[in-house]
Amino acid sequence: MKCVIVEDEYAAAVSLSELVRENVPDMEITAVLQSVEESVEWFCRNPAPDMAFMDIHLADGSSFAIFSKAEITCPVIFTTAYDQYALRAFEVNSIDYLLKPVTKADLLRAVDKYRRLTAAGRGGYYAPDFLKRLVSEMRSKSSYRSALLIPSGDKLIPLPVKEIACIYTENRIVRAVCRDGREIFIDRTLDELFSMLDPQNFFRANRQYIISRTSVRDISLWFNGRLSVNLTVKTPGKIVVSRANAADFKRWIAG
Repeated sequence: MKCVIVEDEYAAAVSLSELVRENVPDMEITAVLQSVEESVEWFCRNPAPDMAFMDIHLADGSSFAIFSKAEITCPVIFTTAYDQYALRAFEVNSIDYLLKPVTKADLLRAVDKYRRLTAAGRGGYYAPDFLKRLVSEMRSKSSYRSALLIPSGDKLIPLPVKEIACIYTENRIVRAVCRDGREIFIDRTLDELFSMLDPQNFFRANRQYIISRTSVRDISLWFNGRLSVNLTVKTPGKIVVSRANAADFKRWIAG
Protein backbone atom coordinates (compact mmCIF):
# COMPACT_ATOMS: atom_id res chain seq x y z
CA MET A 1 0.00 0.00 0.00
CA LYS A 2 1.09 3.55 -0.69
CA CYS A 3 0.13 6.47 1.53
CA VAL A 4 0.66 10.21 1.70
CA ILE A 5 0.99 12.27 4.88
CA VAL A 6 -0.23 15.88 4.88
CA GLU A 7 1.12 17.53 8.03
CA ASP A 8 2.75 20.93 8.57
CA GLU A 9 4.16 20.27 12.05
CA TYR A 10 7.59 18.67 11.67
CA ALA A 11 7.49 16.71 14.94
CA ALA A 12 3.98 15.38 14.22
CA ALA A 13 4.98 14.36 10.68
CA VAL A 14 8.06 12.51 11.93
CA SER A 15 6.07 10.80 14.69
CA LEU A 16 3.32 9.60 12.36
CA SER A 17 5.85 8.47 9.74
CA GLU A 18 7.67 6.38 12.34
CA LEU A 19 4.40 4.90 13.60
CA VAL A 20 3.46 3.85 10.08
CA ARG A 21 6.87 2.36 9.27
CA GLU A 22 7.08 0.44 12.55
CA ASN A 23 3.52 -0.87 12.71
CA VAL A 24 2.24 -1.12 9.13
CA PRO A 25 5.14 -2.79 7.28
CA ASP A 26 3.22 -3.19 4.01
CA MET A 27 2.56 0.56 3.75
CA GLU A 28 4.98 2.82 1.90
CA ILE A 29 5.01 6.58 2.55
CA THR A 30 5.37 8.16 -0.89
CA ALA A 31 5.21 11.83 0.15
CA VAL A 32 5.04 14.09 3.20
CA LEU A 33 3.30 17.36 2.27
CA GLN A 34 3.23 20.50 4.41
CA SER A 35 0.61 22.84 2.99
CA VAL A 36 -2.64 23.12 1.04
CA GLU A 37 -0.78 24.53 -1.95
CA GLU A 38 1.86 21.78 -1.98
CA SER A 39 -0.80 19.08 -1.54
CA VAL A 40 -2.95 20.38 -4.40
CA GLU A 41 0.07 20.38 -6.68
CA TRP A 42 1.09 16.84 -5.63
CA PHE A 43 -2.37 15.29 -6.05
CA CYS A 44 -2.80 16.95 -9.45
CA ARG A 45 0.50 15.58 -10.72
CA ASN A 46 0.74 12.11 -9.18
CA PRO A 47 -1.28 8.88 -9.20
CA ALA A 48 -3.65 8.53 -6.24
CA PRO A 49 -2.17 6.68 -3.26
CA ASP A 50 -4.10 3.96 -1.46
CA MET A 51 -4.64 6.19 1.57
CA ALA A 52 -3.90 9.68 2.85
CA PHE A 53 -3.34 10.91 6.40
CA MET A 54 -4.27 14.61 6.62
CA ASP A 55 -3.92 17.12 9.39
CA ILE A 56 -7.08 19.23 9.18
CA HIS A 57 -5.53 22.59 10.02
CA LEU A 58 -2.49 23.53 7.91
CA ALA A 59 -0.44 26.72 7.95
CA ASP A 60 -2.04 28.10 4.78
CA GLY A 61 -5.60 26.96 5.47
CA SER A 62 -7.86 24.00 6.12
CA SER A 63 -6.99 20.73 4.39
CA PHE A 64 -10.62 20.63 3.26
CA ALA A 65 -9.58 23.24 0.70
CA ILE A 66 -7.46 20.58 -1.02
CA PHE A 67 -10.62 18.74 -2.06
CA SER A 68 -12.03 21.75 -3.88
CA LYS A 69 -8.85 22.20 -5.92
CA ALA A 70 -7.74 18.62 -6.64
CA GLU A 71 -9.54 15.33 -7.21
CA ILE A 72 -8.93 13.15 -4.15
CA THR A 73 -10.16 9.61 -4.85
CA CYS A 74 -8.36 7.75 -2.06
CA PRO A 75 -9.80 7.26 1.42
CA VAL A 76 -8.57 9.74 4.01
CA ILE A 77 -7.78 9.44 7.70
CA PHE A 78 -7.78 12.89 9.28
CA THR A 79 -5.54 13.86 12.18
CA THR A 80 -6.45 16.81 14.37
CA ALA A 81 -6.16 18.27 17.82
CA TYR A 82 -9.82 19.34 17.66
CA ASP A 83 -12.72 16.99 17.02
CA GLN A 84 -15.14 19.80 16.06
CA TYR A 85 -14.08 19.20 12.46
CA ALA A 86 -15.05 15.53 12.43
CA LEU A 87 -18.51 15.77 10.89
CA ARG A 88 -17.28 17.83 7.96
CA ALA A 89 -14.62 15.18 7.36
CA PHE A 90 -17.36 12.83 6.23
CA GLU A 91 -18.01 14.97 3.16
CA VAL A 92 -14.62 13.99 1.71
CA ASN A 93 -13.99 10.22 1.77
CA SER A 94 -13.00 10.05 5.44
CA ILE A 95 -12.85 6.60 6.99
CA ASP A 96 -11.70 7.77 10.41
CA TYR A 97 -10.08 10.61 12.27
CA LEU A 98 -7.31 10.48 14.87
CA LEU A 99 -6.90 12.94 17.71
CA LYS A 100 -3.34 14.11 18.29
CA PRO A 101 -1.01 12.89 19.60
CA VAL A 102 -1.64 9.83 17.44
CA THR A 103 -0.94 6.54 19.23
CA LYS A 104 -0.06 3.11 17.89
CA ALA A 105 -3.46 1.77 18.93
CA ASP A 106 -5.27 4.63 17.13
CA LEU A 107 -3.25 4.09 13.96
CA LEU A 108 -3.80 0.32 13.88
CA ARG A 109 -7.54 0.75 14.49
CA ALA A 110 -7.87 3.17 11.58
CA VAL A 111 -5.79 1.04 9.20
CA ASP A 112 -7.76 -2.06 10.19
CA LYS A 113 -11.00 -0.21 9.44
CA TYR A 114 -9.61 0.72 6.01
CA ARG A 115 -8.72 -2.91 5.29
CA ARG A 116 -12.16 -4.15 6.36
CA LEU A 117 -14.03 -1.56 4.31
CA THR A 118 -11.97 -2.09 1.17
CA ALA A 119 -12.20 -5.87 1.50
CA ALA A 120 -15.98 -5.55 1.74
CA GLY A 121 -16.08 -3.37 -1.38
CA ARG A 122 -17.39 -0.30 0.47
CA GLY A 123 -16.88 2.33 -2.22
CA GLY A 124 -17.57 5.44 -0.17
CA TYR A 125 -15.67 4.35 2.94
CA TYR A 126 -18.44 5.69 5.16
CA ALA A 127 -18.91 3.67 8.32
CA PRO A 128 -22.39 4.19 9.89
CA ASP A 129 -21.21 3.22 13.38
CA PHE A 130 -18.43 5.80 13.22
CA LEU A 131 -20.78 8.50 11.95
CA LYS A 132 -23.26 7.77 14.74
CA ARG A 133 -20.49 8.09 17.32
CA LEU A 134 -19.29 11.36 15.82
CA VAL A 135 -22.78 12.87 15.84
CA SER A 136 -23.13 11.93 19.49
CA GLU A 137 -19.74 13.45 20.36
CA MET A 138 -20.37 16.62 18.43
CA ARG A 139 -23.76 17.23 20.03
CA SER A 140 -22.09 17.09 23.43
CA LYS A 141 -19.60 19.80 22.51
CA SER A 142 -20.11 23.42 23.49
CA SER A 143 -20.67 26.04 20.83
CA TYR A 144 -18.02 28.46 19.65
CA ARG A 145 -16.81 31.00 22.19
CA SER A 146 -18.62 34.30 22.55
CA ALA A 147 -15.78 35.65 24.72
CA LEU A 148 -12.14 34.89 25.46
CA LEU A 149 -10.83 35.04 29.01
CA ILE A 150 -7.79 37.32 29.22
CA PRO A 151 -5.50 37.13 32.27
CA SER A 152 -4.96 40.48 33.98
CA GLY A 153 -3.00 40.30 37.22
CA ASP A 154 -4.91 37.97 39.52
CA LYS A 155 -8.12 38.27 37.46
CA LEU A 156 -9.57 36.96 34.21
CA ILE A 157 -11.22 39.59 32.02
CA PRO A 158 -13.74 38.48 29.36
CA LEU A 159 -13.01 39.87 25.89
CA PRO A 160 -16.17 39.62 23.73
CA VAL A 161 -15.35 37.95 20.43
CA LYS A 162 -17.46 40.53 18.57
CA GLU A 163 -14.94 43.21 19.62
CA ILE A 164 -12.02 41.41 17.92
CA ALA A 165 -10.94 42.70 14.50
CA CYS A 166 -8.04 40.29 14.10
CA ILE A 167 -5.60 38.11 15.99
CA TYR A 168 -1.96 37.88 14.98
CA THR A 169 1.28 36.31 16.12
CA GLU A 170 4.67 37.98 15.98
CA ASN A 171 7.86 36.60 17.52
CA ARG A 172 5.76 33.82 19.09
CA ILE A 173 3.61 36.38 20.93
CA VAL A 174 -0.13 36.36 20.16
CA ARG A 175 -2.21 39.53 20.32
CA ALA A 176 -5.81 40.42 19.55
CA VAL A 177 -6.47 43.77 17.88
CA CYS A 178 -9.83 45.19 18.95
CA ARG A 179 -12.10 47.33 16.81
CA ASP A 180 -11.09 50.40 18.83
CA GLY A 181 -7.40 49.75 18.11
CA ARG A 182 -6.45 48.24 21.47
CA GLU A 183 -3.99 45.33 21.38
CA ILE A 184 -4.40 42.61 23.98
CA PHE A 185 -1.95 39.81 24.75
CA ILE A 186 -3.49 36.31 24.63
CA ASP A 187 -1.73 33.33 26.16
CA ARG A 188 -2.84 30.83 23.49
CA THR A 189 -1.64 29.76 20.06
CA LEU A 190 -3.41 30.79 16.87
CA ASP A 191 -4.38 27.14 16.29
CA GLU A 192 -6.07 26.98 19.69
CA LEU A 193 -7.85 30.29 19.18
CA PHE A 194 -9.07 29.43 15.69
CA SER A 195 -10.68 26.25 17.03
CA MET A 196 -12.70 28.38 19.48
CA LEU A 197 -14.00 30.88 16.92
CA ASP A 198 -16.95 30.51 14.57
CA PRO A 199 -15.50 29.97 11.06
CA GLN A 200 -18.48 31.85 9.65
CA ASN A 201 -17.10 34.99 11.29
CA PHE A 202 -13.34 34.36 11.40
CA PHE A 203 -10.88 33.25 8.73
CA ARG A 204 -7.32 31.93 9.09
CA ALA A 205 -5.71 34.13 6.44
CA ASN A 206 -2.24 32.65 6.84
CA ARG A 207 0.19 31.36 9.45
CA GLN A 208 0.26 34.76 11.17
CA TYR A 209 -3.31 36.13 11.03
CA ILE A 210 -6.90 35.29 11.95
CA ILE A 211 -9.27 37.99 10.71
CA SER A 212 -12.86 38.94 11.43
CA ARG A 213 -15.29 39.23 8.52
CA THR A 214 -16.68 42.55 9.74
CA SER A 215 -13.19 44.08 10.01
CA VAL A 216 -12.38 43.60 6.30
CA ARG A 217 -12.33 47.01 4.60
CA ASP A 218 -11.27 45.92 1.11
CA ILE A 219 -9.21 43.35 -0.79
CA SER A 220 -6.39 44.02 -3.25
CA LEU A 221 -5.24 41.67 -5.98
CA TRP A 222 -1.67 40.63 -5.24
CA PHE A 223 1.08 38.82 -7.12
CA ASN A 224 0.64 35.26 -8.44
CA GLY A 225 -3.07 35.04 -7.67
CA ARG A 226 -2.70 36.01 -4.03
CA LEU A 227 -4.89 38.52 -2.20
CA SER A 228 -3.93 41.37 0.11
CA VAL A 229 -6.57 42.02 2.76
CA ASN A 230 -6.94 45.48 4.28
CA LEU A 231 -8.69 45.81 7.62
CA THR A 232 -10.43 48.68 9.37
CA VAL A 233 -7.66 48.61 12.03
CA LYS A 234 -3.90 48.96 11.74
CA THR A 235 -1.90 45.73 11.60
CA PRO A 236 1.85 45.24 12.03
CA GLY A 237 2.20 43.77 8.54
CA LYS A 238 0.45 43.08 5.26
CA ILE A 239 -2.17 40.31 5.40
CA VAL A 240 -1.69 38.09 2.36
CA VAL A 241 -3.96 35.17 1.45
CA SER A 242 -2.20 32.52 -0.65
CA ARG A 243 -3.34 31.58 -4.14
CA ALA A 244 -4.37 28.12 -2.88
CA ASN A 245 -6.59 29.71 -0.23
CA ALA A 246 -7.90 32.67 -2.27
CA ALA A 247 -11.05 30.96 -3.57
CA ASP A 248 -12.04 29.84 -0.06
CA PHE A 249 -11.49 33.37 1.22
CA LYS A 250 -13.67 34.88 -1.50
CA ARG A 251 -16.50 32.44 -0.70
CA TRP A 252 -16.13 33.19 3.01
CA ILE A 253 -16.16 36.97 2.65
CA ALA A 254 -19.20 36.74 0.36
CA GLY A 255 -21.07 34.83 3.04
